[in-house]
Amino acid sequence: MAYDVTFIPGDGTGPEIAEATKRVLDATGVDFNWDVEEAGVDIMETAGTPLPDSVIESIRKNKVAIKGPITTPVGTGFRSVNVALRKSLDLYACVRPCKSYEGVRSKYTDIDLVLVRENTEDLYAGIEFEHDTPDAEKIRREIEELSGAKIADHSGISIKPISVEGTRRIVQYAFDYAREYGRKKVTAVHKANIMKYTDGLWLEIATQVAEKNSDIEFEERIVDNMCMQLVQKPELYDVLVLPNLYGDVLSALAAGLVGGLGVAPGANIGDEAALFEPTHGSAPKYAGQNKVNPMAMMLSGVMMLRYLKETDAADRMENAIAEVIREGKDVTYDMKADRDDPTAVGTSGVADALVKKLQG
Repeated sequence: MAYDVTFIPGDGTGPEIAEATKRVLDATGVDFNWDVEEAGVDIMETAGTPLPDSVIESIRKNKVAIKGPITTPVGTGFRSVNVALRKSLDLYACVRPCKSYEGVRSKYTDIDLVLVRENTEDLYAGIEFEHDTPDAEKIRREIEELSGAKIADHSGISIKPISVEGTRRIVQYAFDYAREYGRKKVTAVHKANIMKYTDGLWLEIATQVAEKNSDIEFEERIVDNMCMQLVQKPELYDVLVLPNLYGDVLSALAAGLVGGLGVAPGANIGDEAALFEPTHGSAPKYAGQNKVNPMAMMLSGVMMLRYLKETDAADRMENAIAEVIREGKDVTYDMKADRDDPTAVGTSGVADALVKKLQG
C-alpha cells in the first residue's frame, strides 16, 4: 500500500534536508506518493503569501505531511507559517522526543524523554494588544475595572487562555501516547501556585484525566522546579505534558540535554491530520551549501513511520541513523569533535550513508 503524504520542502536549507530525508524514507521500502507543496518566504513574491491555501488543502486530503523548516517573514503582517498550519488544521498536540544517541556530544547519556506540548492555547494563542493603541487602553481600563489590578501605562498586553476542553484533550493525548509506546509515567507541568485560574485549571483538569488513566503513573511539577529537575536528574522523567509556552521552552532545554536541535525531531498531531518536522529553523545563510545536518528531519520521518504503524521500517531507519552517528564517519561538521574536521560530509552525504545501510 502506498501512502499519500504532503511533502513541503520549506525554504532556506529546508529543501536540502527535506530531499535527503525523502531519499532515506524511500529507502526503507515503504511506498509513498509524495504530494509536493511549496510554502515559505521563497514563494512570497509569486504567491503573495508564504502559505497558499493549496498547502492546507493537501494536508487535509492526505492526512499526513512532512515539512522542512520555514522562515517566518519579517514585516509582512504574517505571524508564522508553522503557527498558521497548526491553527488551521487544529494540530493541538506538539510531540517532541529527546533521546540520547551514542556519538552525539553531550554532558548527559541515556536521556529518553517525550514532551507533549499543547499547541493552540496559552500565550501563544496570539491575542495581543500593542502598547499605546486605543484597543490596549480599552483593555487596560477594563481589566482594572474588573480585577482592581493596576496595569502600567504604555503596556503591551497578551491574553493567556487555557480551557477545560483544550487541557483535557492534550492530557488525554499524553496518556494515550504513553500507553501506546510503553511509557510508564506522565508529568503535568504548570505554575498553578501563581496563575490559579489558568495553570490552576490546567492542573485541576490534568488530575481529573489522570484519575481515569490510573494504569499510568501521574505526577505534577511546578515549571521552574521542573527545569532544575531536568538538569539534575532527567532519568526520573518519561512523558511531560505542558501548556504551550512552557512546552516551547522546556523542549529546547530537553534538546540541549541530548546534544542540540540537530537531533531533535517533532510532530504536530490533531484528530484529522499530522505534520512532522524538525524543531530547528531554516538557517538561510547556509542555503545551497550542502552543509547542514538533516538528522532532525530524518528522525521526524521516523516518527511519521511510527504514526503510520510502519513499525519495522521506523525501527530500521532509526537504527541506521543511530549507527551512522555512533560510527561518526558520515556526519556533518556540527557532529564532529572538531567542527573544522575536513572529513565531515554534507547533507547529501548523510543520506548516501543511510540509504546504503538500509538497502545493504
